[in-house]
Amino acid sequence: MRRATFERTPKSLLIGIGVTLLGGALWGVNATVSKILMSEYGADPLWIASIRQICAGVLFLVAAGATKPKLLSGAVRDVRSYPVYVLGALICVMATQVTYLNAIKWTNSGTATVLQTLNLLFVLAWVCLRGRRLPGKREALGVALAFAGTVLIATGGDLTTLALPLAGLAWGLSDALATATMSILPVKVMNRWGNFTVNGLMFFISGLLLCAAVRPWSHAPALDATGVGLMVFTVVCGTFGAYWLYMSGVMRIGAMRATMLGTSEPVLATVSAVVLTGAVFTPVDLVGFAMILAMVFLIR
Repeated sequence: MRRATFERTPKSLLIGIGVTLLGGALWGVNATVSKILMSEYGADPLWIASIRQICAGVLFLVAAGATKPKLLSGAVRDVRSYPVYVLGALICVMATQVTYLNAIKWTNSGTATVLQTLNLLFVLAWVCLRGRRLPGKREALGVALAFAGTVLIATGGDLTTLALPLAGLAWGLSDALATATMSILPVKVMNRWGNFTVNGLMFFISGLLLCAAVRPWSHAPALDATGVGLMVFTVVCGTFGAYWLYMSGVMRIGAMRATMLGTSEPVLATVSAVVLTGAVFTPVDLVGFAMILAMVFLIR
């Protein structure tokens, strides 16, 4: 039987870099689109999350059925993996989406996305606990920079006051914790049944549960043609497309390079927040952002 090769040619690397950057950029812009839906159309974060999750779940499942139908049918028949699917739906998808949208609501897309990057600290803590080791020198420096950057963003440089809304900071840190679980909880089943399949199941289950609780059909915001277009973008491009492009990049260039290039997400979120919503960031904010992003390159 022929073995699969993972040799990365220059062409494959270039394609991988391109799709990873594009995926991160779509995620970043998607944060600002979500902010516009909340601020200009009065869309509730839970309403956006419920619609986005169930629609993206359908797209993931269709993609899985079209590309790997045997894996999809196998995953559905794998009853023992259902607890992981449900936990993943509740924590990796629902909690991540809801906390992220609320962080955007209380702050702005740039700040919320940078705070989400702190998920690497929680992943590092998990790795150290499992390996029964302390962080290395580079990792310790990354933790220190991330902590200092978060303090700067939260206080605006004045340690006697809180410049960032407490709710925004709490939602942002909760989002970072929930996002970290995506790198831990569903890994085994994803390795067995594939990313599209498992994420499709988790997104769809999460969407069904959230729709049952939120009943989005009963209080839909009044969306004009632009609003509908923004919702289509956040589902098709900002969720399904961004994840598909990013994971395609991971397969071509590896998780480490993809993580580094993924910093395009908070950068684009910040830029789009300024251009599209008029968000204002102080020099202290930008220094805090830079310190947190530097952490990404130190923690491996």
